[in-house]
Amino acid sequence: MTVAPESWVSDVELAGFQQLTIPLRDAVRYPGEPVHDVVATLVRKSRPSRSRALLYLHGWNDYFFQAPLADAVEEWGFDFYALDLRRYGRSLRDGQLAGYTHDLTEYFTELDAALDVIGEHAEEVVLLAHSTGGLIGSLYVAEHPDAVSALVLNSPWLELSSNGMWRPMLSAAFGAVGTLSPTRTVALPDPGFYLRTIHADEDGAWAFNHNLKGDPAFLPRVGWGLAVMRGQARVAAGLDIRVPVLMLISARSDFSKTWSEDMFRADLVLDVAALAPRAPMLGRHVTLVRIDGGKHDLMLSESKPQADYLAEVGRWLATYA
Repeated sequence: MTVAPESWVSDVELAGFQQLTIPLRDAVRYPGEPVHDVVATLVRKSRPSRSRALLYLHGWNDYFFQAPLADAVEEWGFDFYALDLRRYGRSLRDGQLAGYTHDLTEYFTELDAALDVIGEHAEEVVLLAHSTGGLIGSLYVAEHPDAVSALVLNSPWLELSSNGMWRPMLSAAFGAVGTLSPTRTVALPDPGFYLRTIHADEDGAWAFNHNLKGDPAFLPRVGWGLAVMRGQARVAAGLDIRVPVLMLISARSDFSKTWSEDMFRADLVLDVAALAPRAPMLGRHVTLVRIDGGKHDLMLSESKPQADYLAEVGRWLATYA
């Protein structure tokens, strides 16, 4: 995918960054969606100047806004890019089913396109993926063994819960509904504690666009849940990823129903006790690191665990990438 330099324009979210719109002409449009172009959006920090690049992939109800991550990546000697998937972030269009897909492999199209653009300049690319993006990225690298030279996972959503009974129970319940109403919404309780720990309007330190992260328009839907569980089942069966993998998670989760200050230093979204056993199932060469005091998105952690996270990633890349 050859891109003319003028196709890159100033980013609409982050000053000093640029963005590139990637049309997805064969993308599925779901029932009830207006006739909008389905697109993905590639973001970069600077014009390419290095032989190595890192591509960041966000999680559910999310988009790229963590500018200090780009700074760290460039200090490590990589050009930085981030991809906002279809129906997320910069790629979301009015009336689209925010965050919805019936099959996680849909996203392979924009990953292919993004890597083609990056490959016009970079000889090697590392993929860094967070949460649901970590699941998508793991599946992609397993099927595209030559696409990247290393995979880094930030709290990847590789399993539902440490209670192994949830998957077959939910699969059975969702399966019956999903056949008839795949876009039917699923009510999942969210006390808002995670958002409280990260957004500067509340008790956190990060400023981001509420319309693109934390927006209630991102409704979990049956078809999406089934897609996630199918992807997790593939991980459980073993992916045999051939490139080195670094997986980082918080040292603990906290699912308390009442607020406490300890929530600033735990994963409030995923069950890390369920994630850790999935690490060996990713591939032949996997490093697992637990970050004391880390939040769900380890990059959004307080200063000490954030510094620990970046140090671990930088040191590992220097060794294996």
